[in-house]
Amino acid sequence: MRVGIPIADLCAGLFAAQGIFIALLERAHSGQGQWVQTSLLQAQMFMLDFQAARYLMDGDIAKQAGNNHPTSIPTGVFVTSDGYMNIAVAGELIWERFAAALGHEDWITNPDYATGPDRSKNRDSLNTAITAITGTKTTTEWIDILNEAGVPAGEINNIGQAFENPQVKHLGLAQPVKSHERGDTHLVGQPIMMSRTPSHLAAPPPLAGSHGDDILSTLGYSAAEIAALREDKTI
Repeated sequence: MRVGIPIADLCAGLFAAQGIFIALLERAHSGQGQWVQTSLLQAQMFMLDFQAARYLMDGDIAKQAGNNHPTSIPTGVFVTSDGYMNIAVAGELIWERFAAALGHEDWITNPDYATGPDRSKNRDSLNTAITAITGTKTTTEWIDILNEAGVPAGEINNIGQAFENPQVKHLGLAQPVKSHERGDTHLVGQPIMMSRTPSHLAAPPPLAGSHGDDILSTLGYSAAEIAALREDKTI
């Protein structure tokens, strides 16, 4: 399914920024500049990650798997009594913890689920059996049970619920600003925390033309000349 954000644009921008940082570090040693290039295509091919490695190393063309993980089963979205949750079972140890947490140690020795390839092959029947169990408790109850057992699991939030998450609030990802148009509001803060030079939003984005006088003054225009430009509607 299409993701809800422009992932190609965002990834290409992040890679471009990373490339600039690398070039600046290299310049400190060589004293020379260089061109830095990335693109939407390059970014998305790189973001294929281990799926790309599966093809390049083994010629394995991954098939669409919906919310299932391509290789680690069971991993995906499961129904609970009050909504949905994510479960990620990777490796045999976590699989054994998961089966025990759901009260089905017999799955560990079941030949249909004995190994990762077996669970991948029989994912539909396994997911059906899991859903029959997860649907008996709430998301919160299951997350407590699975986290206690050492099985990665988490709630599926809408955007409002995500920003109300205690950890999101602790990280300060919604930062207060005084908007020119809206007054007191919040904007998304930077996702990077630095101990010596922390990031914060000191002011909202400027209105169109709000820095015009400063820019023109820097270019050598006098206050009278700037006023004349405005009177003539040149700016």
